Amino acid sequence: MAYIFSIGVSIPEYNISQSEVKEFVKTIFPRPKREMERLLPIFENANISNRQFVVGKSWFSQEHPFEERNRLYQQKSIEHGEEAIENCLCNSDFLSSPIPYEAVDAIIFVSSTGISTPSIDAHLLNRKNFRDDVVRIPLWGLGCAGGASGLARANDWLNSHPDSCALVVCVELCSLTFQKGDSKKSNFIGTALFGDGISAALVVGDESKYLKNRKGLTPKIGKTSSRMKKDSLNVMGWDISSQGFEVVFAKSIPQLVKSFWKDHIHTFIEQLNITSADLPFFVAHPGGQKVLLAMEEVLETSSKSLRHSYRVLEQHGNMSSATILHILGEWMKEDIAEGEESILSALGPGFSSELMSLKWSL
Repeated sequence: MAYIFSIGVSIPEYNISQSEVKEFVKTIFPRPKREMERLLPIFENANISNRQFVVGKSWFSQEHPFEERNRLYQQKSIEHGEEAIENCLCNSDFLSSPIPYEAVDAIIFVSSTGISTPSIDAHLLNRKNFRDDVVRIPLWGLGCAGGASGLARANDWLNSHPDSCALVVCVELCSLTFQKGDSKKSNFIGTALFGDGISAALVVGDESKYLKNRKGLTPKIGKTSSRMKKDSLNVMGWDISSQGFEVVFAKSIPQLVKSFWKDHIHTFIEQLNITSADLPFFVAHPGGQKVLLAMEEVLETSSKSLRHSYRVLEQHGNMSSATILHILGEWMKEDIAEGEESILSALGPGFSSELMSLKWSL
């Protein structure tokens, strides 16, 4: 089994309040007044106060070809990815001493908001003193589930290489996919939910010499589970146009939490030989306010057990794959007792669900 040792983040340079975005979209989306009044409450109901972007407000008022968007994606992904890695490997909240770049044996790069060949991890490996034999595992197209899937793949790899260290890096620049000319309701909803996020996690095998570098208890990965619902390809994802990515975001997602995800997580909990009452908190990707409320109902729990999911959503919005590492980092800062258990959860395109059991251990 592997331990999640440290979390690092990079915060994009432009912080914009939800009220600012709400006023701004009135000029971006010229819709009939009645329709606009019907849609605007989405911003208040999203439980988001602020979001961060790699571009300023004026950028959204112009049309941008896909070539320009993707060039920006590559540039900003490298800049912020490098900062998140540095923050992760040197984070004194979690580490008694920094982890050297030379200690990293594998890097899993997760993203769904731009494309690059070679993938962004190759650029990151060139910019710092990583070894030249690092195993590269880029993951693309997993959306909000990507961070959880990246951790699971790191755990799989470390089970075969228990003396090694793996780095999971999530970069999602959702702002660069914004389509001014896309009049679909899903695009409007996306402007109320999504922000830019960059995060990294250091995952260490249970025979690594770097076990001594951790500070206190860390979550140990146990069982993992993936499930995909057939014939649900249109629930979330991208439509690719000549201008770039157009968001697909179905209103059925909260109902799928109460059916598809309910069956998955209850089966998973049974396999762990516990009940949801044995879990004092959940490391859950929020998706949105309605998704969290549906999760509370399924788990028969309170918002307190999901408080960091609510808090990260409020302060940063939905940052796709990067969100789950932000939330996990907040839980790792808490004084959690040895042996305490939790479940990490994220939903993504497919429609898919990723689950992972965690136990706080020495």
